[in-house]
Amino acid sequence: MARTLLGAFLNKASAAAQTPVPFASRSQSYGRGLFGTNRSTTAQLNSMGSVGTLFAIVNRTAKAEAGVEWGLYRKAKSGLKEDRTPVTSHAALDLWNRPNPFYTQSLFVETGAQHKSLTGEWWWVIAYNERSPIPLELWPVRPDRMTPVPDPEQFLAGYMYTSPDGQQIALRREDVILIRTPHPTDPYRGIGPVQALLTDLDAVRYSAEWNRNFFLNSAEPGGLIQVDQRLSDDEFNELRDRWNEQHKGIANAHRVAILEQGQWVDRKFSQRDMQFAELRSIGSEIIREAFGFPKPMTGSVDDVNRANAEAGEVMFARWLCVPDLEAMKDALNHQLLPLYGRTGEGLEFDYVNPVPEDVEKEATQLTARANAVSLLVTAGFEPKGTLSAVGLPEIPFVGRPSNGNAVVAPVPDDWQDSVAGLLDGGFEAAQRWVAVEHDDDHTCGPCREVAGKTYKNRAEAYADYPDGGGYKDCTGAKYGNPCRGHVEKRGRKGEGS
Repeated sequence: MARTLLGAFLNKASAAAQTPVPFASRSQSYGRGLFGTNRSTTAQLNSMGSVGTLFAIVNRTAKAEAGVEWGLYRKAKSGLKEDRTPVTSHAALDLWNRPNPFYTQSLFVETGAQHKSLTGEWWWVIAYNERSPIPLELWPVRPDRMTPVPDPEQFLAGYMYTSPDGQQIALRREDVILIRTPHPTDPYRGIGPVQALLTDLDAVRYSAEWNRNFFLNSAEPGGLIQVDQRLSDDEFNELRDRWNEQHKGIANAHRVAILEQGQWVDRKFSQRDMQFAELRSIGSEIIREAFGFPKPMTGSVDDVNRANAEAGEVMFARWLCVPDLEAMKDALNHQLLPLYGRTGEGLEFDYVNPVPEDVEKEATQLTARANAVSLLVTAGFEPKGTLSAVGLPEIPFVGRPSNGNAVVAPVPDDWQDSVAGLLDGGFEAAQRWVAVEHDDDHTCGPCREVAGKTYKNRAEAYADYPDGGGYKDCTGAKYGNPCRGHVEKRGRKGEGS
């Protein structure tokens, strides 16, 4: 099957050596050194292999997002997710499961997630069949090879792709899908944490190289040999050669030096003086903070217990993975599916939520819902509607006790309060009772202290205020002059009712 020039060229470009292109947009600039003043998109991509902490964060995030399961669904008229119908056969689903002959969905997503973590941009280039407008392939393209072409009237005219050999190919807007973290000053580009970290990454890398050179230089600080007189060239060369022969290299470390003339003078800081262990630790912490990456997810166990490990896993999935997955879903549903015309209408891609379930919380909520159903049904409400009202699925009735008589629990007087409490705000009491006292010079001490006290239900309130009026410990009542107090029910937000 014939493909467009773009698809064939991207095949060639993907297999080409990853060399910087001699082309720069206003968002790119190429400098010297690994980082330093070089803050180009290419430098941001290369940073993944420069520092271990950064590699761990980007690699773990990319692999987690690549392992998420996706599906295609037909939307329901109700708008509810649980009413959707799975679609198992569609050209868009086939494309997403196998974006091109060289990329599976997992590899495609992992590659794009790396790009987005490092640069804030993930570019998809769409290849078409020459005879059909239906997308044929999806290709992840390096951000440093893509340049938006602004237009004064249409905002965006298209894009320019620059190949490894410098050849430039113009792309239409419909040929490209861009997922990005919006740049605050450039509406055409994205921004990532690495842009703010390049200086810190340099510091971490330089400290690692200093430690390496420390051991290559015999694990001893450098210094100089000081002599009191000028040496001839022959004497100088002889002293240098003898010193290198006997003391240079790790194998000759810690050998005793014998100087026939001159004295040794230290001139460098030691590792302790430089505190490189602390420097590297601080650098790793700065990197984690920039990504918002929880420490337990890096594999660190020095101050990790089960509770904060599970919290870190939830934080990682909810605040790092889910936003990227939502951006992917948005691109699939609002940019890719419309390319399929009427066959894509009414369909939507969705993913399986990677946030771990809180089993303990689910069990507590299930118990509370079941208790609410029991109280409502016992009070006379219809079972099926009651299950739906508290968010439980319909459960078939399988029979009654062997004696044929249903067991009916007595209905408590405060069943309304109990049910309301289970259904409101995480199953906490919604309607409370409150002690109301008329506070004046004749109010006794016990009544003044109990004023404003709240109760979860009527049973608790009436225990202090028999029949709803008059505090049980009122001292005035003993002498025939009771305080003017009572208990009353208030609404869900605390208003009297």
